[in-house]
Amino acid sequence: MAFAILCRIIFAILILLPISTIAQTNLNITLGSSIVANRSNSTWLSPSGEFAFGFQQIVPGSYLLAIWFNNIPQRTIVWSANRNNLAEEGSIIQLFQDGRFELNDPRGQRIWAANLAGPRVAYAAMLDIGNFVLASNTSRVVWQSFDEPTDTLLPGQTLNQGGDLVASFSETNYSSGRFLFAMQTDGNLVFYTRNFPMNDNIFAYTSTQTVDSGYQVVFNQSGYIFLAARNGTILSFLSSESASSSQFYQRAILEYDGVLRHYVYPRSNNGPGACGFNSFCSLGTDQRPNCECPNGYSPVDRNDRMSGCKLDYVPQSCDREINETGLFSFIEMPNADWPDFDYDIFEQYDEDSCRRACLDDCFCAVAIYNDRGCWKKKFPLSNGRLDSSIGGKALIKIRTRNATVNPTSESQQNRKDQSTLIITGSALLGSSVFLNLVLLSSLLIFICYNRRKSSIIQSYTVLPGVNIRSFTFIELQEATNGFKEELGNGACSTVYKGVINNENGKLIAVKKLGKMVEEAEVEFKAEVSSISRTNHKNLVQLLGYCDEGQNKLLVYEFMSNGSLSSFIFGNSRPSWYKRVQIACAIARGLCYLHDECSTQIIHCDIKPQNVLLDETLTAKISDFGLAKLLRPDQTRTTTGIRGTRGYVAPEWFRNMPITVKVDVYSFGILLLELICCRRNVQTDVENENEEILSYWAYDCYKIRTLKLLVADDEEAIYDIKQFEKFLMIALWCIQEDPSLRPKMKRVLHMLEGSVEVPIPPNPESFTTIC
Repeated sequence: MAFAILCRIIFAILILLPISTIAQTNLNITLGSSIVANRSNSTWLSPSGEFAFGFQQIVPGSYLLAIWFNNIPQRTIVWSANRNNLAEEGSIIQLFQDGRFELNDPRGQRIWAANLAGPRVAYAAMLDIGNFVLASNTSRVVWQSFDEPTDTLLPGQTLNQGGDLVASFSETNYSSGRFLFAMQTDGNLVFYTRNFPMNDNIFAYTSTQTVDSGYQVVFNQSGYIFLAARNGTILSFLSSESASSSQFYQRAILEYDGVLRHYVYPRSNNGPGACGFNSFCSLGTDQRPNCECPNGYSPVDRNDRMSGCKLDYVPQSCDREINETGLFSFIEMPNADWPDFDYDIFEQYDEDSCRRACLDDCFCAVAIYNDRGCWKKKFPLSNGRLDSSIGGKALIKIRTRNATVNPTSESQQNRKDQSTLIITGSALLGSSVFLNLVLLSSLLIFICYNRRKSSIIQSYTVLPGVNIRSFTFIELQEATNGFKEELGNGACSTVYKGVINNENGKLIAVKKLGKMVEEAEVEFKAEVSSISRTNHKNLVQLLGYCDEGQNKLLVYEFMSNGSLSSFIFGNSRPSWYKRVQIACAIARGLCYLHDECSTQIIHCDIKPQNVLLDETLTAKISDFGLAKLLRPDQTRTTTGIRGTRGYVAPEWFRNMPITVKVDVYSFGILLLELICCRRNVQTDVENENEEILSYWAYDCYKIRTLKLLVADDEEAIYDIKQFEKFLMIALWCIQEDPSLRPKMKRVLHMLEGSVEVPIPPNPESFTTIC
């Protein structure tokens, strides 16, 4: 026992690689050096160029001061200074002559500063291990990024007592999220959920139970991640997948879903990287990693290649009374493997035995077979790779085409019950004529009742082509407490706040359709049909619906910050940079509807009231009740006037064919309102020339008096070049001739700065119907 403990201590000493001094002296950053947040992308590189320190543009006009991998296509961020307070364009990170290291906005206001203690800073350096350090003239480290991690650990880095990692809010939003990984001062290593957006913790969802023994988390250069005691003893491994730092880039990250994952990237770009669950990584013809789904699986989110894959079939039943072995077969994938999640290994198995072992096991999703044996994998499959160096083959178990699930449904059970009753009744028919009549009558009543019940159930089945949840009216009545709390109302509907108690108190918004039955029927089917086909982060998610006679309701995700209309026309004006983010988000949502849906959708009613904001002020397009779907062979349609006056394109009034350009026009009006924080039509102004914003905006652009449009908005005035660009984009969008308006894809590119904005022509005339 003592010998084993001694061996563990020796092993820990050998693989611990502490950093006490700076190993490199070249490429030092001298006092007075600085980097400005702009599109020039100036950086401070490590000597090998493998890591970069500088600004990453997260959204147009907003930057993150960060460190990232510089030699791989993903440019993955591993540390950031201002994750909760993005820096605007023109902000500066500077190493001052007196040793201060600060990030200040263009007005000199401090956004972030290194917490310095000890001797005076003489220089800075970006090290090849991904650590940014401030050092004294004796090369002593005064401050280092490794001591203040965000959500990521790198090889050579330790997480000491009192240190923690905080997950990002989402894959693209780097602000602090909902999960915490903490090396507590009592020695316990704990995963917490956070009381988002507050900083306090709610509960621990897992821990190492190492109170009074745990000391630090170590990520060594050999790729091991473990919890060590003060004397170096390894208490537990968090990742025991060895990978040499000389051959692979590595990082361990607490991701936005609360899972700590260890990622490995080949330095030579001759192997696969890491993808989401149930997917696999391979190199494309351009030598860049691709994430793909195996046969029988499809992407969770087609807009996010890292989202992983989901099953396209019903998994194998583990019910002992149901034998589904014959309903499954295998698809072969040569040179494929999912290295993690082996739960059973068979040595000296031939391929037929390997197949049989997986078929007979309801937990087995994939079997890996090669000349050394058979490895069984279960869901979720992790770190899939496809590479010629792997050898062997993956046997992916899928349900055979046209195979059905065994008869366990309620209707089949009802038929079984009816058969049993018939058999029982037949056995009793010989007793007497009267008894026979009673039994026969009872049997007929029972069958009629079940048929009626079956017909009622069928009337509430899912709509054709729709795979969302069907609620009963009673369920939604209870969820909304009798439709008590109203969130808003429109011409044909009212929206109520609700709670789904059996889903951990999930908040929902229930839209109850009313008015005329015929109109409600059309609106209901249009909205369910259109939204159920969509899946995008900038569209409000439809969770379900209710269709019971005249009771037609739609269930949406709850958007806690209400509508964009209240946000920009309220008492306090939102920041210019948040408005820029919102404009780009709305454009992305419209691009998806116009160009990325399987069926092209024209929203027909884009306006601030139909853009909602979630808890992070992410903008999402809502209200598809007026949406118009186009068949794949259509580019235009004809229909009656739809939409809201003031946002309706001129062609609606001229019996012209309707295309996606009507949404472009509406977006242009919305964009004007968003950047100017005023309504398109405003009658309480002193100068009547300012009543219609679209008129006035072009006049101001033409005579170069843009500051009149921004009034006292200091942020917009400071960023007047971007304000002018957005104004020009809006003027292009509201051109009277639809052919002159750009498509939303080009609008988005202009907003993001990847395409230059040409000088817009005079719109000549605007619709005056308000």
